[in-house]
Amino acid sequence: MQPSVIPPTLKPGSRLVAIAPSGAVRDPAAFQPGLDLWRSRGYEVVLAEGWDDRYGYLAGTDVDRRNQLAMALKDPNCEGILCIRGGWGAARLLENWQMPIDRENPKWLVGFSDVTSLLWGFACAGISGVHGPVLSTMGDEPPSSHDRLFNWLENHEIDSLQGTGWKTGGVAESVTGLLLPANLTVATHLLNTAYQPDLEGVILALEDVGEAPYRLDRMLTHWRMIGALDKVAGIAIGRFSSCEAPEGYPSLSVEEMLRDRLGELGITIVADFPFGHEGENAALPVGVMVRLDSHTGTLEFIGAGK
Repeated sequence: MQPSVIPPTLKPGSRLVAIAPSGAVRDPAAFQPGLDLWRSRGYEVVLAEGWDDRYGYLAGTDVDRRNQLAMALKDPNCEGILCIRGGWGAARLLENWQMPIDRENPKWLVGFSDVTSLLWGFACAGISGVHGPVLSTMGDEPPSSHDRLFNWLENHEIDSLQGTGWKTGGVAESVTGLLLPANLTVATHLLNTAYQPDLEGVILALEDVGEAPYRLDRMLTHWRMIGALDKVAGIAIGRFSSCEAPEGYPSLSVEEMLRDRLGELGITIVADFPFGHEGENAALPVGVMVRLDSHTGTLEFIGAGK
């Protein structure tokens, strides 16, 4: 994986297009606070035609949702793309399709969860997106999360994050590499496709929601068996929310399972970072150089901000 091109900074008046690339938008009121927040900062945010379409659990057919993304990418006045929500469906847009990305005029892409597919697609094309709040979760974020996101988009500055380092014998305490954030479930289904970035030397940042420990175990075992983790430099672990086993069901805890599947890999790991679902979702730039330190428990963005 090569360092990604970071789009130019945004400023009040910048035109942004909101798209629904994944699940159907069931409640428009849910993303209105996020929309209002962006507009309150002076941004011109327009909703892509067809954002409220439905095709079963999807926000319209693949053709229609792909057109939303394509039109935003081709719009010469559009400087960034905001995803309304996640769910499922973004990966379907990538099948047998080349995104019309212009490396000479890169645009921002902001989203997480199912948007992992598009963020990885951008990364494969050499463009840095932002693993951060979608419009439907933006209104629930604390002010510190808003400040972090806008400071990166508007100033190319971003603070370090604090987590908890895992003490693993014989492993380097500090490693550097390009940051590759992802929802674990979505990323697992991108492995060995054209939209899996080169994982050699990267620092993965993983989160998930609603997956029982045994299912997370199954995914990570798949990563292990195909060698996907063999050359990864480190892993930053975010929030695995609502992932507890049902009451009365014999199970490892999420942390026990993660330590079992990841702790023996001989790589630097720091957990408890504030990103993911159901809580603060700190913005993470894709494809930028970072330092992960298990002694200090920090994720530091090299050459960007503080």
